[in-house]
This record gives sequence, structure tokens and C-alpha cells, in this order.
Amino acid sequence: MLLSYLASGQAVPYGNNPKAGHYATVRGVKLYYETYGVGAPLLLVHGNGGTSQDFQKNISYFAQRYHVVALDSRAHGKSTDPADSLSFEMMADDCAALLTHLHLDSAYVLGWSDGGITALVLALRHPEKVKRLAATGANLWPDSTALMPELWHQMQRGYQEGKNQTFTDPKRKNDWKVFLLDWQEPHISLAALANIKAPAFIIAGDQDVIRPEHTLAIYQSLPRAWLWILPNSSHATLHEHADAFNRKVDAFFRAKQISPVTH
Repeated sequence: MLLSYLASGQAVPYGNNPKAGHYATVRGVKLYYETYGVGAPLLLVHGNGGTSQDFQKNISYFAQRYHVVALDSRAHGKSTDPADSLSFEMMADDCAALLTHLHLDSAYVLGWSDGGITALVLALRHPEKVKRLAATGANLWPDSTALMPELWHQMQRGYQEGKNQTFTDPKRKNDWKVFLLDWQEPHISLAALANIKAPAFIIAGDQDVIRPEHTLAIYQSLPRAWLWILPNSSHATLHEHADAFNRKVDAFFRAKQISPVTH
């Protein structure tokens, strides 16, 4: 599939590729996903307001060695969501249900931002589904101790502007629901991370919107983990440093052993 695009000289339309796109109806929602490559399953989960297209700089690399499943999370992209609310628990359960639908016992998981949060929640709620997880730009709770001041103030303004509005347009209503997800959630304790059985790779940029001390605390609270703070990088680590990012995450997934985190 990728080869046919390469041969034609066309760019692969990730996130809107009829040759790779599929729908699965699970848990009352119609999830859109695209598949690429052959090998061990690798689930890609994008961030808030994004789509599977966000992995356009990563899919071709991983498809050389993995069976990539790039998901549009519920209420995002081509995936539907009739519910009035949204939670990371819902999205993690969707991921588990999608893997079951695809007859995949477990998968490697790579999540960016909200996708990284979803990956952690998936490992907590469905440990049997996660071989290893990589999470870049994830946070455990929504406040100024986890998020950098600029982002937190921006979110506060957004909430004040929208809280008294009545959204009748379906798109604006959905956008508000997606915004509220990050305003109200997640609520994961550092202590809970000790229950994650899968090895984890915690990643952030040195200029990320997640406070560096928060990223460090996530890493230190996991039983087995790697930590990588990318220099000269913002929240978009997988875009700004795609080649290094792809190689490093692949090396983590293929490492023979992940040592326990020392304190």
C-alpha cells in the first residue's frame, strides 16, 4: 500500500486514505482507523483535537516493522461519538475494544499528548492489551502544577468564554466537549502508576507545555521505564525531531529488557 504511493510519487494521505481506512463499531461508537505494514501490532493514539494524520511523519517508518493501527479517537476526525461527555476511560476502553475487534491480543502503543494519557489509562484498565507503551507530552491531572502557565491560562480563558454558551451547531458542540476533556481531566495519581505492568517510555520536549518536573514524576512513579527529554523541542516532539523520535521509540519497543526505575 505504501509502496504504491511511493512508486507513483504521491504523498500518502494519512488520516484520509481510502486504501488503508476502515471503520469498526465498538461500544456504541463508529471508530475510524487506518492500517499499514506487517509485523507486531502498534496502536497510534493522537492528541486533543487531532486525528491519525498527526502521525504522518511516523507511520512510514514504523510500517516497515510493525502492523500499524492509526486511530481517530472518538469525537475526533472521522470517528463518531453521540455521547454528551468524553473521558480518557472511555477512549482507553475504545482502544481495548478495537484491538479485540481486530483479533489482536495486545499491542505496542504510542500516544501523543492526550493519546499518551490514553495509553497510560489503557495500561491501567486493560493491562493485558499493552505490550509496551510510549507516551510523549502526557500529564496526569489538569492544573498549573502539571501544565506550563501559558497553556493553563489559555485553558482558563477558554473555559470562561464557553461555559455559559449553548452550542447548537454539532461541530461547535463537539469541539466544546473535546475542550472540556482536557479542562476536567485526567485524574491519575502518581501512586496509581505503580500498577502499570507494561514497560513505559516517557517523553517530552525541553520546551513542552507539560512542566518538566511533572514529566519526571511520571517516569519516577513507573516500575519499569525510560525517560527522554528532547532538547530544543516543544510539545510536538514526534514532528520536530521525527527521525530521532522514530528510531528511539523503535529501540525502546525492541529492547530486550527494560530495567526497573531507580529512586
